[in-house]
This record gives sequence, structure tokens and C-alpha cells, in this order.
Amino acid sequence: MTPSPETREVWLRGPLPAVPSLLQPVAHALLQAREEVDALMRDFPDGLLWERPANVASVGFHLQHLTGVLDRLFTYARGESLSSAQLTALSLEGKSVGQSPTVSELVNSFSVQVDAALAQLRRTDEQTLTEIRGVGRAQIPSTVLGLFVHAAEHTMRHIGQLSVTARILSI
Repeated sequence: MTPSPETREVWLRGPLPAVPSLLQPVAHALLQAREEVDALMRDFPDGLLWERPANVASVGFHLQHLTGVLDRLFTYARGESLSSAQLTALSLEGKSVGQSPTVSELVNSFSVQVDAALAQLRRTDEQTLTEIRGVGRAQIPSTVLGLFVHAAEHTMRHIGQLSVTARILSI
């Protein structure tokens, strides 16, 4: 029996409207990541957000990092430098300071960042994909496409780590 389109992985559901052809895999990966985060974090307790079993990164870190890395890499893809707010957010990833965000707030922040990334993908002219963009203070050269692909790959890598940590904590 063939699964319904809604239960298939995102990349098997067909092209996404208004996303350039060459960027479809990036958009599919980001949407898949959002679905997996939503499923993993459903019913995850706020009290375990900053726990570090076996001294691995916390669930809270991964949720902050997923949001932050998309923001930073897509900023570089636009040819922009990071703002002071982005640098501050980077320095606070993985730290529970002050009024700690809830699981729901962190999941929502990631979802909003995925929406922003998808909007940027839709606005991207495929002719710009091989243009060089500098990464970080050292302006290490990459390309627009390289940044987008790395954003998707890096996001999925952290989804895997988040999944393991969340499952260990939920035992």
C-alpha cells in the first residue's frame, strides 16, 4: 500500500511552490527538520531542557543552535556580516540564562527561522548560486549554494543529535 502524500518524507511530496529547482532539496530538508523537531519535542518536559546526559550537548543547546545556524548561514548567503544581536545569540547558545525559554518557545523560534529561510530560498535567483560569499570574520570563501546546502546538512546533523539526547532523557 502506498503511503498518503502527507505521511511521506517531505522530499517525496513533490516540488515546493516558488522554490527554485536547484534549491528544492534544501527546502525539503528544512521542512523535514521542522517536522522532526515538532515530533521529537511534543511532550518533552521543560525541566529536562538543559540536562546533559554523558556530558553531551543539551536539548536546549540543539534547539538554539538549529535556529542560530540557519540565521547565520543565510545571512552570509545574502553577503552580509553578522549583527551584534546575532553574535550575542551565538555566545548564549547552550546557556540557560535569566528567564530560560520553554521547549515550546524554542521550537517556535526554530519554526519561524525555517519560514524565514524558505522565504529567502524563494527570493534567490539561481544565477547567483555560484557567487562567492565570505563566512565569518575571516571571510572564508564559500558560495551561495554551498551555504544553503551546508545549512540544510548541518541542521539535519543536529536533528540526529537532538533525537538521541531527547530519547535518552525521556527514558
